[in-house]
Amino acid sequence: MDGVVLVTGVMAAGKSTVAQALAERLPRAAHVRGDVFRRMIVSGRVEYEPGDEEAQGGEGEAQLRLRYRLSAATADAYAEAGFTAVVQDVVLGADLAAYVRLVRTRPLYVVVLAPNAAAVAAREAGRAKTGYGTGHGAWTVEELDGALRARTPRIGLWVDSSELTVGETVEAILTERERARVG
Repeated sequence: MDGVVLVTGVMAAGKSTVAQALAERLPRAAHVRGDVFRRMIVSGRVEYEPGDEEAQGGEGEAQLRLRYRLSAATADAYAEAGFTAVVQDVVLGADLAAYVRLVRTRPLYVVVLAPNAAAVAAREAGRAKTGYGTGHGAWTVEELDGALRARTPRIGLWVDSSELTVGETVEAILTERERARVG
């Protein structure tokens, strides 16, 4: 694989781990972590929360769009320098098609990690960082999984990684890379 590879899915789907392992399997690759751009905002950061998709134009949405533009531009810069840029971020719903348009580099591959909600909940319970919650403004596993399955266009390669190891998931991506190619 060369160019840009976007690895997306819900929180705790295994994006970071799979993207890192995939980058390590490629001869010259960079791992572009979308969340880094969110964390760069030191003051004034507004998280994108459930319901923000209905309230178009809010600050949380604006910062999410900024993050996507920055990660796409960074991926393009790495690709231009001869690296395969493996981007990892939560890009769901109509944002997936929009992200594909942001990336100038071709070839572009899209991999959607789509483990079932039970597998995501188990992974979330077993990791140090948490992405889900129960309070106001917090995503639930079921809510984000529903958004993935109901509102995300079937672009690229969708991998049900519920029962796969990281290595098996990377092998599936490499084996099916032409199905992941979107441009």
